[in-house]
Amino acid sequence: MDLLHSWGVSLAVHLQTEYSAYESWFQVVSSVADLHTTFFIFFPIWFHLKRDTGIRLIWVAVIGDWFNLVLKWVLSGERPYWWVHETKFYGTDAAPALRQVPITCETGPGSPSGHAMGSAGVGYVMVTAALSIAAQRKCPVLLYWLLQILLWMLLGLVELLVCMSRVYVAAHFPHQVISGVISGIIVAEVFSRQQWIYRASLHRYFNVTLFLLVFAVGFYVLLKALGVDLLWTLEKAQKWCNNPTWVHMDTSPFASLLRNMGTLFGLGLGLHLPNGFESKYSRSAPFRTGCIGVSLVLLQLLDSLTFSSNNQAIFYLLSFVKSTAALLVPTILVPSGISLLLLGKKDEKNS
Repeated sequence: MDLLHSWGVSLAVHLQTEYSAYESWFQVVSSVADLHTTFFIFFPIWFHLKRDTGIRLIWVAVIGDWFNLVLKWVLSGERPYWWVHETKFYGTDAAPALRQVPITCETGPGSPSGHAMGSAGVGYVMVTAALSIAAQRKCPVLLYWLLQILLWMLLGLVELLVCMSRVYVAAHFPHQVISGVISGIIVAEVFSRQQWIYRASLHRYFNVTLFLLVFAVGFYVLLKALGVDLLWTLEKAQKWCNNPTWVHMDTSPFASLLRNMGTLFGLGLGLHLPNGFESKYSRSAPFRTGCIGVSLVLLQLLDSLTFSSNNQAIFYLLSFVKSTAALLVPTILVPSGISLLLLGKKDEKNS
């Protein structure tokens, strides 16, 4: 593995040397590739444009990230920014100098890349949904063929940029981002064939959320009982990160787990809580556009809420609550609010 890691470090050094002018862009790409973008931007848009696609986005993102967590614990992959300081591969020669940026110092194991896996899975869902819409609207064969080429090429370009960005910031080795892309597409393809997710009851959402949480925590406890320290990466991040403020608890495995469980539970609540304010406008384009716009604004306000990580238990609990709320906003709170507003105006006109 040291030889494979050394090739990855060489590529990272090459990217940092030859493309240093694009550093800010690479950081933006990495930030956008985070599943946070799916939960706070892509989901409210797709949920009100094509409900089933929005639901599939969340399932693919959550289950994919859960598998990513388990795989990281099993594979225990290194990250370039600490490996280059601890390896004996270079012997008496000086180790390559890797530059760090504020998003470099993630605290979990490195393989496979969560950013590559999540963005590939979510991108696959959105591309197939767009092609499905085009097919339903009887798009001309030639135009549909061109659309297929364009969208798949666009997804390929996006994933290339995501992979380059993760290697550039020294958060991942090349083999980790490649395995992430492949894993993400597999999860998305599997869930594209599952029909039960669109009619799952609230009870089933609760059971799945509880199962994923208990399995992950139980797996953690089992490995710890066997003498495997699954938090070894946090110590390395704190030791080798150039700036201690760049080590964020929200990149830790348990923060990711609680965020995803809150998201899935929030989707279940949003889909099944009673909405007593539905109106005849609910399926109209202006209503959906309004829901998207208001949801995006409210979600950005919600996203501005940050929590101190001094008390980890409270931090994880608040992360779960915030993630649950993020799904309730576009699924029930905003539609109910706008419907209530429209019904109120209608009553005023009739009085």
